[in-house]
Amino acid sequence: MRELAAFLFRSLLGWLGIQVFISLMFLLYVRLSQTKTLPDEQLPKTAVILCLRGADPFLPNCIEALLQQNYPHYDLKLVVDSQEDPAWQIASDSINNLGVTNADINHLRIIRHNCSLKCSSLIQAISDLDDSYQVVALVDADTIVHSNWLRELVSPLDNPKIGATTGHRWYVPTGKYWGSLVRYTGNIASVVQMYLFGIPWGGTLAMKTEVLRQTGILEQWAQAFGEDLMMHNILKKHGLKVKFVPSLIMVNREECDLLGIIDYLQRLILYSRLYHPRWLAIVSEAVSSILFPTLVIVLFFLSLGDAQWEVADLLFKSYSIYTLGLLSLMLLVEMVLQPVIRAHGQPGTKLSLAMVGRMLLAIPLTQWVYGLAMLSSIWISTVKWRGIVYRIQGPWNIRLVEYHPYDFLDQPVDSKISL
Repeated sequence: MRELAAFLFRSLLGWLGIQVFISLMFLLYVRLSQTKTLPDEQLPKTAVILCLRGADPFLPNCIEALLQQNYPHYDLKLVVDSQEDPAWQIASDSINNLGVTNADINHLRIIRHNCSLKCSSLIQAISDLDDSYQVVALVDADTIVHSNWLRELVSPLDNPKIGATTGHRWYVPTGKYWGSLVRYTGNIASVVQMYLFGIPWGGTLAMKTEVLRQTGILEQWAQAFGEDLMMHNILKKHGLKVKFVPSLIMVNREECDLLGIIDYLQRLILYSRLYHPRWLAIVSEAVSSILFPTLVIVLFFLSLGDAQWEVADLLFKSYSIYTLGLLSLMLLVEMVLQPVIRAHGQPGTKLSLAMVGRMLLAIPLTQWVYGLAMLSSIWISTVKWRGIVYRIQGPWNIRLVEYHPYDFLDQPVDSKISL
């Protein structure tokens, strides 16, 4: 057991070193990156597309922010699942209250049965655009943008080598739900990974309409479960890259309980297995981040039972160093990103002593929850997402098998819990 303990000690410290290195790369990019925006006369006419099913907790805030952009020529195109959907009335009221004329609401006319409902909505919205629109921007209902969001998202597309621009989601837990803390902890690693692998996030994403046509992305969406992970490989084949814009790190204040986070992670892991350009790297990361620390805990208690004090001491030290190292890394990332987040008036995480203690406890909890979700996702071929059931037999073999219009009975009891 001594040799195994020594191996795990080296493995954990080595993996911690790798995480520190790639996180520092990400933070250096964030610190050195400068947002250069185009003047009004050079900004192309843009269509902002928001697909809706269900009333997200902050949907009125989302729509209001989208309609108050510091951008000369843009239109908001909303595609709601159905006119009976609770999001329809919320969207209509928000637009009427602002008295704007650059927003359209349409219901989804054709429900495709070989892709996700969101992909159906995106295809409809983009297909309905006339030739005057040079850029398409995608946004999610849980994204509350700042006033320069669209300008900062579109400006880098002036570079012909940039195929898409994107931001990232950043969760701000309150400490009320452990599920929210688990999601926050896992998302810190996810943000770094997405930057490293050049993967866009569909909640803040822009592309030129000519790139959409040239790359055939709409045809891919017509048979896919999601819209964003696949784009890295598609753009790479055409010599284009994804540009991450640090000022577009968008705060999400929704809550999530532990049961909800497991459902979310199962769907996310399945989605990643289908389309992630570096899926084997994700599996390797899971082994290092989940299996090894859990094995250290198990062997620690076994060594205590066998009175192998030196082995137990080594295992305790290795787990303590690794976990405290992760906590320090989380705090470093949080502190570097907080000025970026607060520069646009968004709330950051309140790092009280109690919150830091919860973050420490959330690290092993996150490892176990992610491990459980990853194992359970292996056998999953059917996914229920916002009341819709999909059968998934491959990346391009998606079948919508059960559908009904969304209604208030599908809403969570807590108005701030995400769907």
